[in-house]
Amino acid sequence: MSKPTALVISAHSADFVWRAGGAIALHAAAGFEVTVVCLSYGERGESAKLWRQPGMTLERVKTERQKEAEAAAKVLGVHDLQFWDLGDYPITLNQQSLFRMVDVMRAIHPKFILTHSKEDLYNWDHPAVTDFAQHARITAQAHGHNPGQKVLGAPPVFLFEPHQPEQCNWKPDVLLDIGPVWAQKRAAIECMAGQEHLWEYYTRVAQQRGAQAARNSDKSITWGEGYASVFPHVVERLV
Repeated sequence: MSKPTALVISAHSADFVWRAGGAIALHAAAGFEVTVVCLSYGERGESAKLWRQPGMTLERVKTERQKEAEAAAKVLGVHDLQFWDLGDYPITLNQQSLFRMVDVMRAIHPKFILTHSKEDLYNWDHPAVTDFAQHARITAQAHGHNPGQKVLGAPPVFLFEPHQPEQCNWKPDVLLDIGPVWAQKRAAIECMAGQEHLWEYYTRVAQQRGAQAARNSDKSITWGEGYASVFPHVVERLV
């Protein structure tokens, strides 16, 4: 029997760590095969520490970013990590890359998809990627696209937290307890040496979401991640 799958569509090579590392580790531990697609290395806009080094080049930045992401993915238990190198600031998303993503979706038939928020005033690559991801999902459901392939069903899509949620009209309606894998997520965060200034920030985010999760449940939760769902939840009972 094949294992359940999940798909994380990350604009840059560090986004999946900060924003979805807990969800990845939790589901990997539960037997999911998690595919992470990094559309860009974040080589221009998210690599300031590397660019301050004398003699730095674009290819060296990409190489270092890939090494960091690979180390983090190993810690989290990612099954398949892909780097598409589609540019950064701005990211270039065209029909060829869209159909490539459709192929990924149809190949693995994910049980759920994680990607970016619909708005992000501070990084326009992020909303471009969520539009791209949802366009790919719709195309993957279309019987007229590559007839003969098994079409995608209706996997739920969850949008992970932008860096400044209050400015991006992002409101979580799913709070995930990541306490069992917090040590893994923190270790993965520390793999991202090029953005060390974000380590403590995303630790505080996890604590805040954990406190909110505890407040909205009868559980003792310390560490959490927040997500905004795109589609209605279809359930057999409410609790």
